[in-house]
Amino acid sequence: MDYFVTGATGFIGKFLVEKLLQREGTVYVLLRAGSEHKLDALKQRYPCGADRIVAVHGDLGEPLLGITDEDRDKLRGNIGHFFHVAAIYDLTASAKSQQIANVEGTRNAVKCAEDLRAGCFQHTSSIAVGGKYQGTFREGMFREAGELNHPYFRTKHESEAVVREECAIPWRVYRPASVVGHSETGEIDKTDGPYYSFPTLAKLRKALPPWFPLIGIDTGSFNIVPVDFVVAAMDHIAHKDDCDYRAFHLTNPDHYSAGEMMNIFAEAAKAPRFGLRLDTKIFSFIPSSMLSMLSKLPPVKRLIATAMEGIGMPVDAIMFFTWNTRFDNREAEIALQGSGISVPKLSSYATRLWDFWERNLDPQLFIDHSLKGNVEGKVVIITGGGTGIGLATAIRLGEAGAKVVLSGRTLETLEDAKRQVEAVGGEAHIYSCDISSMEACDAFLAQVKADHGYVDILINNAGRSIRRAVEESYDRFHDFERTMQLNYFGCLRMSLGVLPGMSERRSGHIINISSMGVVGPPARFSAYIASKSALEGWSRCAEAEFCDRNIHFTNINMPLVRTPMIGPTKVYDVAPTLSPEQAADMVVDAVINKPSRIVTGMGRMFQIMHLLAPKLAATSMNIPFRMFESSTETKGIKQITAEPSSEQVAIAALLKGVHF
Repeated sequence: MDYFVTGATGFIGKFLVEKLLQREGTVYVLLRAGSEHKLDALKQRYPCGADRIVAVHGDLGEPLLGITDEDRDKLRGNIGHFFHVAAIYDLTASAKSQQIANVEGTRNAVKCAEDLRAGCFQHTSSIAVGGKYQGTFREGMFREAGELNHPYFRTKHESEAVVREECAIPWRVYRPASVVGHSETGEIDKTDGPYYSFPTLAKLRKALPPWFPLIGIDTGSFNIVPVDFVVAAMDHIAHKDDCDYRAFHLTNPDHYSAGEMMNIFAEAAKAPRFGLRLDTKIFSFIPSSMLSMLSKLPPVKRLIATAMEGIGMPVDAIMFFTWNTRFDNREAEIALQGSGISVPKLSSYATRLWDFWERNLDPQLFIDHSLKGNVEGKVVIITGGGTGIGLATAIRLGEAGAKVVLSGRTLETLEDAKRQVEAVGGEAHIYSCDISSMEACDAFLAQVKADHGYVDILINNAGRSIRRAVEESYDRFHDFERTMQLNYFGCLRMSLGVLPGMSERRSGHIINISSMGVVGPPARFSAYIASKSALEGWSRCAEAEFCDRNIHFTNINMPLVRTPMIGPTKVYDVAPTLSPEQAADMVVDAVINKPSRIVTGMGRMFQIMHLLAPKLAATSMNIPFRMFESSTETKGIKQITAEPSSEQVAIAALLKGVHF
């Protein structure tokens, strides 16, 4: 007995071929022109049966599958089972492409099977044929299907109708549930179905400890089966007598809500579980007509699309969270009795699914995390690029192939920085500019655009700091003015100058060197922290406006760094600080990963403390405020160098990176 298989090189098809090769006969596979490499891969996968895998060239979209008369003559009367597995399962595919592949493709396959006088047409359908049926959908049901608005639901229903109404030879229909990877190896070929939740679980695992309880929603009815069960059941039922003209649900007796399913995979991923799951029935008091109307409003649709995109799901996947159909599979269970074929518990193989996805399909694996891949050939402006953090960053980016544009007030310092960048093989361009002057900012950007055409990345690094207590600033309002002029207005002017070009190209990144003091405000830095907070506040607003144009904003809450800016403050001689090179590592992280914020562990602790217990946080900052004196220059007297006390050394070590 010989077999003919469409979709043999696809996910379900290649596992089905393995089953068929365990029986006698040749397995003929439909092969589209240009897909010879897929056939080679299939033969390499099953070397012991490679000589029994024979390609038949054709196309699913052509009448009689586009198979030549000569090939059909050779096959006619020799095919015992014609397995039609090929179909489109892609929520983002167009309705037209699904109509051609799923409906017309099935019609062409049926006519081809009839022409070949095949013994039985074995059709791989889907539980989607039931649409959004309210209640339990049984194997003998078809026309009772519920809502079929989505192209996938509709075309799977119509394709099964073709088999039922137009097929002149015996047929059998298989309706698999949501097919996931192999229960023993975890193998899967693409991300869809429950796999859409995996990137979110990966982010939660990274951000929170496994014991941290989460709040989730219990909704939908998800039915999941591994591919090895599906193909084993199809192979067994196909060769069983008295099963013609029937449909079989290859489904799991266990149906899972979204919360239950997420918790199973969270356990496999060692991620936090959803300890509290809200049943959507609590919102049943809201009329369904109102919910339907709201969901169709453009702002709501945009909000939903953005939220789904943020967690890596196509918008159409949301329909599964309102799909509550349950599927009875008693006909399949009867047909499989005595075969030893049954659906394993999802919890028994979820770890294998997660492991395979994490090693092979996690989107993070396909992102270029190298600095060179993210900056090579790009124009990067670094303000204050002559010394400190700016210079260390310029050397790193220049070495990676960026076109580094450095600005600063002192041309001699910039020339030295240029030589250092070029010494590592980088390309540097220098411009003298005082960022505190709005006119100078405009002239600088105009020249950069004339010389380089556009700006890919802007690093707002230039800044000034004033260490002075509020009670010592009553008559020094100009301290606040000049700090705000450079740290806020200068950076803002630069950002506004590059945004039009970034917006036009729909690409760009603005990085602000902010301060850890913004998330944990220290004493004596009211002018400095206020200016950095203003810049962060503007950036967060701008990010909300430009995120759909692929323009990123990152605020780096930098801890204390040993640069010339902190040199005059002698008390910092006893403080643990970052080197400019370590600070540049944080900038590199921003360039590669483009997060909204980068903060150290100490900064995150202060962030949480100020959120949960702001009075306690203020009190804790008062301790170093009273322990360390103001700079003697602030008081207008000569600096006196004194050995720090052991208490001062201890508190400085404890509050690593904190300004005091």
